[in-house]
Amino acid sequence: MNSGNDTGNLTEGTTLIMNHLLLKIKDNVSKVIIGKESVTELLLTALAAGGHVLLEDVPGTGKTVLAKSLARSMDLSFGRIQFTPDLLPSDVTGLSYYNQEKGTFVFKEGPVFTNLLLADEINRATPRTQSSLLECMGEGQVTVDGVTRTPGIPFFVIATQNPVETLGCYPLPEAQMDRFLMRISMGSLSEQEEREMIDRYISDTPLETIRPVCTLDEITALQKDCRNIYVHADLRDYIVKLVQGTRKYASASGTDKSIAEGVSPRGTLALLRASQGFAMVQGRDFTAPEDIKAVAVPVLAHRLISGTSYTDQKESFIRGLLNSIPLPTEDWTRP
Repeated sequence: MNSGNDTGNLTEGTTLIMNHLLLKIKDNVSKVIIGKESVTELLLTALAAGGHVLLEDVPGTGKTVLAKSLARSMDLSFGRIQFTPDLLPSDVTGLSYYNQEKGTFVFKEGPVFTNLLLADEINRATPRTQSSLLECMGEGQVTVDGVTRTPGIPFFVIATQNPVETLGCYPLPEAQMDRFLMRISMGSLSEQEEREMIDRYISDTPLETIRPVCTLDEITALQKDCRNIYVHADLRDYIVKLVQGTRKYASASGTDKSIAEGVSPRGTLALLRASQGFAMVQGRDFTAPEDIKAVAVPVLAHRLISGTSYTDQKESFIRGLLNSIPLPTEDWTRP
């Protein structure tokens, strides 16, 4: 059995500590958000992996409240941008202005200079303003007037958008979509969950009672340890086969342009990091096949370029790909 090179020296004890930290955040969020355990786990996966998340669903499903709940659960600086058609790039990144008293130009930081940024209704801003987030999300830096500055460390973006409404909206370009580690749909509540929501909110506002359960240093350590989650060589091959499968279909589709372009190499690394993050959320110091399958759709589907923008079609394609490529069967623990 070829185990390949180790991906770190994370101990089981460290993994349990990090998992306990993630569980504390998850429990805190569940005080506000009802019936969205899988969505919260994916959000925590992205946080551990150091990626960004696009929450996509119709209005009123709890996207903004979920982002606020996560922010309040961590002792991090928090910024929010309400995207509108008249929002300018400088409203996002900041700008330099002339200070008459000092006789020099002074830089005023924009809301991106924070640890956790909520980009609310991101598809309501123009493509020029949307692209002002590209450098921040992809490289963890902001360049204004030729000067490069660093936002908060860690830097985590949660963006929300309504996929149904199109009037006054601007679809995110492929380059912007590719910067998100995951695209997650909130989904609707069951009858029992909706009744529980009424009972919980009838005389209280749970969001106001949320208190931080972890520190900035703990989140920084969490993200560092996540990269040391062990990934067996056969699972690395499996990740490559999944991504290559999207490209082979696109190349062979001919006149069928339902999938015009497959997943980019950035998507390959995203699937690797997300599978490591999901394993950490599950309390393991190694990645298993079910971790890759659990995150494949939210990580890969939005990276496909097709002749249509139908999310369901892209997600169905990834699910079909998962079913068509055999899972390797080995002992996935560290050698």
